[in-house]
Amino acid sequence: MKKQDQISGEAWYAIEDSGIFDKLKASKGGLSPEEVKSRREIYGENKLPEGKKVTLLEIILHQLLNPLIFILIAAAIASVAIGEAKDAIFIFLVIFINSAVGTYQEYNAEKSAATLQKLLRIKASVRREEKQLKIPSEELVPGDVVLLESGIKVPADIRIIESSGLEIDESLLTGESVSVKKQSGTLNKNLGIAERTNMAFAGSTVLYGRGWGLVVSTGLETEVGKISKHVTESESAKPPLVQRMEKFIQQIGILIIVLSLIIGGMLHIQGLAIMDIFFFVVALAVSAIPEGLPVALTVALSIAAKRMAKRNVIVRKLNSVESLGSCTVIASDKTGTLTVNEQTAKRVILPDGSILNIQGEGYNGDGKVFRKNEPDKEIHFSENREIQKICRIAVCANEASLTKENNQWVHYGDSMDVALLGMSYKFGLDPENSSSEKDPPDLIPYESERKFSAAFCKNNNIDLKGAVETVLDFCDTMSIDGSPVELNRNFILEQADKLAKQGYRVLAFANRKCPNYEKKKNYEPEDIPKLTFYGLVGFIDPLRREAILSVEQCKKAGIKVIMITGDHPSTAKTLARELGIANEDTIVVNGKMLLEANSPNAKAYKDLVADSTVFARVSPSQKLEIVGVLIDEGEFVAVTGDGVNDAPALKRANIGVAMGSGTDVAKEVGSMIVVDDNFSSIVAGVEEGRFAYDNVRKVIYLLISTGAAEVILFICSILAGLPLPLLAVQLLWLNLVTNGIQDVALAFEKGEPGAMIRKPRSPSEKIFNPLMVKQTLVSSATIATIVFGLWYWINTYTEMEETHARNLILLLMVFMQNFHVFNCRSERVSAFKIPLKKNMILVFGVLMAQGIHILSMQIPFMQNILRIEPISLKEWFYILLLAIPIILVMELFKLFNAKNGKRTKAVEINSRN
Repeated sequence: MKKQDQISGEAWYAIEDSGIFDKLKASKGGLSPEEVKSRREIYGENKLPEGKKVTLLEIILHQLLNPLIFILIAAAIASVAIGEAKDAIFIFLVIFINSAVGTYQEYNAEKSAATLQKLLRIKASVRREEKQLKIPSEELVPGDVVLLESGIKVPADIRIIESSGLEIDESLLTGESVSVKKQSGTLNKNLGIAERTNMAFAGSTVLYGRGWGLVVSTGLETEVGKISKHVTESESAKPPLVQRMEKFIQQIGILIIVLSLIIGGMLHIQGLAIMDIFFFVVALAVSAIPEGLPVALTVALSIAAKRMAKRNVIVRKLNSVESLGSCTVIASDKTGTLTVNEQTAKRVILPDGSILNIQGEGYNGDGKVFRKNEPDKEIHFSENREIQKICRIAVCANEASLTKENNQWVHYGDSMDVALLGMSYKFGLDPENSSSEKDPPDLIPYESERKFSAAFCKNNNIDLKGAVETVLDFCDTMSIDGSPVELNRNFILEQADKLAKQGYRVLAFANRKCPNYEKKKNYEPEDIPKLTFYGLVGFIDPLRREAILSVEQCKKAGIKVIMITGDHPSTAKTLARELGIANEDTIVVNGKMLLEANSPNAKAYKDLVADSTVFARVSPSQKLEIVGVLIDEGEFVAVTGDGVNDAPALKRANIGVAMGSGTDVAKEVGSMIVVDDNFSSIVAGVEEGRFAYDNVRKVIYLLISTGAAEVILFICSILAGLPLPLLAVQLLWLNLVTNGIQDVALAFEKGEPGAMIRKPRSPSEKIFNPLMVKQTLVSSATIATIVFGLWYWINTYTEMEETHARNLILLLMVFMQNFHVFNCRSERVSAFKIPLKKNMILVFGVLMAQGIHILSMQIPFMQNILRIEPISLKEWFYILLLAIPIILVMELFKLFNAKNGKRTKAVEINSRN
């Protein structure tokens, strides 16, 4: 058995120190160079597999690997086969334009996310053969002695042997915003990552203190590495638009084949030659295939991506643009997304039961303090002796700093200490002017074993703050109205418990003036006399102000919001209730409950996921499983996250939304990056996604309805025994140039009001839903009827030359498209109720399409290619009048739909604004 197999999977946190050294065959003096070399051959380098960089060629290929592009290439090959090289050139031009636009957008998005760096590329301080060295972290092996100190990143998974005031930020793994106090010694088995306080994990950051330990896991065997495996092995769900477009393209392909066979059979019965039949079929395919669709869709998604960027959402993949708009569930991380990720003192409870509420949030001194029952009366620190003492203790027993420089708040130090300084500012006490009372040498720093910190100040005051029960053990009295009275321990514990159940972290404050205490260099807990208790302070990572409104918007939009966090269940539920995600009866599902429910395929597991909106203390693999269950149940899931622990779920989701301040791993996996970490930006992305999908539908509606009209026109002409009304090159001209200009301009449509009060589309809904089918049939039948009527009249009742007749039919189709594009601006709202100024690009596009066609009639080169010629102004005017009915018919269609309840009252009212 290899040595690697022998140590893999060990519960290192539960092994005695001596056992650690024995298992790793290590010593305090460190490994020898020979041993290091031997172990590196066994374990390899201490690094994660590097993510493959996306090359420009791969981005280009990604644009070409599109079913619609395949159909266009097939049409181009068919055009060459029948000698219509001009048609093939047109088609390949479309493919080139589409690929160029898509490549440009995705390449820029990749550059926006190109700040990604690897977690383990850092220097490590090690001890080898009794010498301290600095080496690249890749060279570490199990058994190495690593020294830890504030400011460094932990280079591997390390079992801590000795520590002094060591605190580590593990939020990238646990999702918890509060630093973890580390210790040496042995722990019980079966603990979660957050409870393994004698371990330091790769990628986490040392905030305070120092210590040393033995490397127990490197590379893929670290906790970060295990998550990396999940990311590699988990399958990404396809974005909603990709799923819908695949079904749509499949439908188009089948329709073209069926129509080709039917028409071919009809022509064969009429006795046409095989080559003539082939020509007809190719012409039919050209009319049915929406050649301009790839370019129009790419432009529509690119526009949406730019609009999202203005709202702080960077889209890395174009086909993900509308995904947020399609989501039915948003699974959000708590810390930093729904909250500000900054501990804030929000509540003070005095010994007499008085409750003070503190305004403001985050690491700053902006805000005021009011009594709970007197919200209009501001409280100053000089209000009474209890408040004075709490503020003085908060400043004196404090190792942090919070100052205002150039109108910006600057801080460093422990999050709780910074929050206390902010509280002091809000009470009106300037910590900088009061800091002279502190005497740093007379300080007992906070350690997890002690659960308190104490300051022996120059004015002979002994200040103490810490865990409630610990502080109360030092007290024999409490202060009410400035006078000491007997300590009511049960009452204080009851108040602290109430705060804890509301999600607050609670610190207790005590003090005593001791004029005669013995001055010495190092103080111990035994040197602290009996103290007087002055009050409790409750801290919380407050909600972002805009998060509550954003969650409410999601509810109106029919989107379920769930919270998945590594934080404590009580904290998670309190914040979820404030957000409106949960209510009093909501059961908070934790990791233990999921373990007891068995596998994600079990009914009990699925019921837990379905019945709750709050998940706390869950592992990265469980978050992945929750997302998988939701997707399997038919939901379109958007997952937000910022840590390494979120990466597997981000990849598994239909749309992974990484936070801008998050880890590189999360950004690399996410399809989108929210620059400002704000949940409201995600909701803005949902709105833009819905706008994008609406625009995609508008473009498809325009192209498919006009294409269907051409097919109907061809079929009617064949059944009537008439010549083809349009040549293949004329069809391409319609689809690629005139309509091609308009569909791109249509992609610039601004969002319709009411997008965020509609329910999400059903995950099973196709692009061709009932509304799309009906409006396409009505509009295409109307266009085909009018155009075929003119073609039939010309061929039956006039002796007009065929070339000139086709010239008029082509102009009529151009006019029909010019008018019909205004119908396509909304599937429900009247074209006359949408101001033209909302999309002047479309107005110019319509004028340009008409102008280009008229100009082409005058240019000999284009006359030769398109078989067209100039017409009189009178003919142009008559053709214009023939095209107007398409507007009137579709207005009647929308009115009929509205009367049948297929247009919501809210959309109708908002659309008039």
